Amino acid sequence: MTAAPISLDAYRSHLGRELGCSRWFDVTQDRIDSFGHVTEDRQFIHVDPAAAARSQFGGTIAHGFLTLSLLSAMSYDAIPAIEGARTGINYGFNSIRFLAPVRSGSRVRGRFTLLDVKLRGENQWQSTIGTVVEIEGEPKPALAAEWVTITTF
Repeated sequence: MTAAPISLDAYRSHLGRELGCSRWFDVTQDRIDSFGHVTEDRQFIHVDPAAAARSQFGGTIAHGFLTLSLLSAMSYDAIPAIEGARTGINYGFNSIRFLAPVRSGSRVRGRFTLLDVKLRGENQWQSTIGTVVEIEGEPKPALAAEWVTITTF
């Protein structure tokens, strides 16, 4: 699922509104283990089901940075490409908060709201995108962030 491309004017008209919502992503133990291996973060609450079962989480949970890293894939689903754009890059985050654990076996998805868009320089637009990662069946989201991107035309 990929959002259909839209004009810059149409993109800018979404100011204050949701740009889109991604499909659900499976957060399997294999995905958690792979992330732990690649990042060398092998804390027991992520990769040791027996030890994690005795923790306050009752089982393994995804790394917060794993959930954060899924934003790129989620954004490809939900945020429409802007016609004529040559590149889009991460500029950073104004804020990131990890609000609820993502338990192994859960599914997550991203919702994206355009909070600000402004001309940054010649042929460059800077967007601030409100981002929430929902956990299927859970009342609290996994994370909330303000993601800043730069699009060059």
